[in-house]
Amino acid sequence: MMPRNPVNRTTGSLLAILTVLFCSTPLQARITRVEISRVESPTFEGAEFGGAGKYEKLAGRAFGEVDPADPRNALIVDIKLAPKNDRGMVEYSTDVYILRPVDPAKRNHRVFFDINNRGGSRAIETFNDAKGGINDPSKAADVGNGFLMRQGYTIVWCGWDTTVTAGAGRFTIAVPVAKNADGSDIVGPSLEEFVIDDEPMMKGSLTYPAASLDKSKANLTMRVRYEDKPSVVPATEWDYIDAKAIRLLPAGTPFRAGTLYEFVYPASKPLVAGLGLAAIRDVAAFLLHPDKNEQNPLRDDLRFAYSFCVSQPCRTMHDFLRLGFNEDEQGRRVFNGILNWIGGGSGIFLNYRFAQPGRTHRQHIARWYPEYQFPFTNEIIFDPVTGKTDGWLRRCLKSHTCPNIFEINSENEYWAKAGSVFQLDGSGKDLGDLPNVRSYFMASLPHMSASGPGICQQPRNPLTPNPVLRALLIALDEWVSGDKEPPPSRMARRADGTLVAPTSQSAVGFPAIPGVKYNGRLHTGDRFDFGLHFDDGILTVLPPVLLGTPYPVLVPKTDADGNDLAGIRLPEVAVPLATYSGWGLRANAGDEGCDAAGQMIAFQPTKSAREATGDPRPSIQERYPNQESYVAKIEAAAEELRRQRLLLDEDVQRYLENAKKSSVVK
Repeated sequence: MMPRNPVNRTTGSLLAILTVLFCSTPLQARITRVEISRVESPTFEGAEFGGAGKYEKLAGRAFGEVDPADPRNALIVDIKLAPKNDRGMVEYSTDVYILRPVDPAKRNHRVFFDINNRGGSRAIETFNDAKGGINDPSKAADVGNGFLMRQGYTIVWCGWDTTVTAGAGRFTIAVPVAKNADGSDIVGPSLEEFVIDDEPMMKGSLTYPAASLDKSKANLTMRVRYEDKPSVVPATEWDYIDAKAIRLLPAGTPFRAGTLYEFVYPASKPLVAGLGLAAIRDVAAFLLHPDKNEQNPLRDDLRFAYSFCVSQPCRTMHDFLRLGFNEDEQGRRVFNGILNWIGGGSGIFLNYRFAQPGRTHRQHIARWYPEYQFPFTNEIIFDPVTGKTDGWLRRCLKSHTCPNIFEINSENEYWAKAGSVFQLDGSGKDLGDLPNVRSYFMASLPHMSASGPGICQQPRNPLTPNPVLRALLIALDEWVSGDKEPPPSRMARRADGTLVAPTSQSAVGFPAIPGVKYNGRLHTGDRFDFGLHFDDGILTVLPPVLLGTPYPVLVPKTDADGNDLAGIRLPEVAVPLATYSGWGLRANAGDEGCDAAGQMIAFQPTKSAREATGDPRPSIQERYPNQESYVAKIEAAAEELRRQRLLLDEDVQRYLENAKKSSVVK
């Protein structure tokens, strides 16, 4: 649940109106009531954000229901096995949180819907350069540079991930448990993977309660690398703590560092997790299409709705489109625009029985979960592997409810998630643009920025996409609201040789840097058999059976420094002080991939230092003879991105100011 702070005295009457009204009158879009428990008006210590003025905050809970007989809901797994109210509807409730300008005249008439990541917000951290994942910003400093507020957006969050538990202000959703027709518990296999890095782990928590504590019905295995054959941990060496956790024996034995454990057991009480997709749809539709006759205090003149996501929820939005949820129960478009950052070419383990939406494939982890499944593309294509023809937009094209879409990815998606299938047809050739989709590749970026080595062999890559994402949000809005063509797609392509098969280090172009290991470790294009009922969202074969690696995996080609040639090259990449890669290797676990991290390998300061170490990359001294030359090159790179509408004026100025303050040339 959201934190419950005292209501501001100035808004207590508004709170009372909201609660009474929403408890008494059913609303459309299947949101039956909203209980606003907290209002702060103004919030952020009364800070003003340009023409948008002051902001206010509303936090509470939305209650919804879906009609299981409606074809738009029929694809929700186990919806027919969910308990129903006296109207035959399936109910859910979700946290809802809204930030908007206090003055209605200063709002920009747009919903900015941040699809949260594992219950945590990402939009203010990303677009406003705010520090940390802030779910309940209250102080002016909490919203960073205020970019989203200066635009006048109504910013919205709601819960959708059924495995998120309350705490730290995380956004939660409550959905029913599916039952057999006779009311008994559904029991089926579930897989838990425990990834042990450097931190010791004493117990393995289970997402769903075990239906039986009989150890003969469960199986625990361990391996170091993904491709290793798993070895069985004997039943005498592990035990159930209770129905929601296991431990190794004797008690107090830690799980082994640098090891993957897989635990398959009979689980019970599966959640109807696909209702999370309906919650996103219904909350957005309710805000965008309020009842014209309803005296609704949340009612606003909202004309467009945009979604934004980082990573996991972008895979949710792929399935949101694929399953037709951008059409509400009245047949209307929900989101006009979708901006996906680092969604790759995958879906999510959400609309399944015994779903675990928090899982995410990487080269090393979570490969036995159903994320990497055809279709991989917005385009409708034929897949010769499965014999199916499909695409994420198939349903919305039929219902005329497709949004305009920006798909933006980092280099990490290619190495850690086999993301090149997102841009290839069934024969492995480059796909072109759909009229409503543009795709952008952020050269040399990791999935998530960080500093220091962490669990990796090298210092991690600190670069962020924030400046470009700000510019692309402006471009998306201009495309949707003003029909202005966006910047053309910027991708590594097979046709021009910037997207290549990683057959060797030389084929990729990555230099041989002293002390830096390259082993070509990457996520392969696997296909698994999860059992005969997989297409119905029910996994019966766990672990799944590997059927082969039929899908092509290509990666961006680099220049001689190891920085990607194609895509959007930030000034830090175009005028580098280091090699920035989207991939990295673990310090343990047999040189496996280091998940979402990339690496930053600094250039030597001088020619003599470079020659002494055998580094093939020119030194900083050789690249930039003086500080003025470095500043001039940064300015030129930033100005070129501005010309392409990929940087805003304020970010060009930031790059220039930071370059002048730096001391690159000693």
